[in-house]
Amino acid sequence: MKQVDGEKLLASLGDGIKDVRGRLTPDAPMDRVTWFRAGGLAELMFHPHDVDDLVTFLKLVPEEIPVLVTGVGSNLLVRDGGIPGIVIRPSAKGFGDVELIGENRIKAGAICPDKNIAAMALDHGIAGFEFYYGIPGAIGGALRMNAGANGGETKDLVVEVHAVDRKGNRHVLSNADMGYSYRHSSAPDGLIFTHAIFEGQPGDKADIRQKMDAVRQHRETVQPIREKTGGSTFKNPEGNSAWKLIDEAGCRGLMIGGAQMSPMHCNFMINTGQATGYELEYLGETVRQRVLEHSGVTLQWEIRRIGKFMPGYEVREFLGRATA
Repeated sequence: MKQVDGEKLLASLGDGIKDVRGRLTPDAPMDRVTWFRAGGLAELMFHPHDVDDLVTFLKLVPEEIPVLVTGVGSNLLVRDGGIPGIVIRPSAKGFGDVELIGENRIKAGAICPDKNIAAMALDHGIAGFEFYYGIPGAIGGALRMNAGANGGETKDLVVEVHAVDRKGNRHVLSNADMGYSYRHSSAPDGLIFTHAIFEGQPGDKADIRQKMDAVRQHRETVQPIREKTGGSTFKNPEGNSAWKLIDEAGCRGLMIGGAQMSPMHCNFMINTGQATGYELEYLGETVRQRVLEHSGVTLQWEIRRIGKFMPGYEVREFLGRATA
């Protein structure tokens, strides 16, 4: 059942669209661009060529048309009914660069993989970026959710963030403007991050490499990195670990359809084959229900869930028990 009509939406943008240089794709399948490999269609997907192209496009889009931004799709669960409106997915060519711009300072585009900025820092003997080597996402998502691991967080490195708002206006935000807290920023949802400037500390290359190797080895040893997964499913509650609570609630390896809580790391949800967005989200809410019943702790999603449910396949919070 088709839930979106991208051709109609594209036509509604008028003749001004001829000035846009990026690629526009009506009815774009999101299961091809998310790491879960699940979900419905984006009504219209736009790959801006560069920041100027993004600005041109946004000025054409009426405010009543919803706009969502995705990165590399690593921490994203798309529902099966599709995404109304426009999905903006910045291109690697226009938003993926990483460069040294001063002593211990690095500029990175929003679609630059986290591991690439860690590699750049290693090349120039800049410490503090080692944790990025183990985060399977891009800088835009890291900025939005204050991504962190192994004792490091994005907020510790950010100097300034460059963004474009819904009307095509450009903004520069300081670290304080981002309002960082654990796995969260309070920057306005409507801002589209284009690039950011980070600053580390002088470091010994051998020590930096050793820390990055330790991050890589840990990730390969305890995380299901070769599976179709979205990374950590739930945030760690204060003073506790989500995976321990999930394990204690008996949810390690729990399956619903083709969705499973990884037997290897039970805070990682995986698509074992042909899981739907519904099955993945239903599994997540079932885990939340069981953890709440077992420990009294309410787990909060770390994975971003977007789009519409298919009629008859809505997932409410804390569904009842499901069969393992």
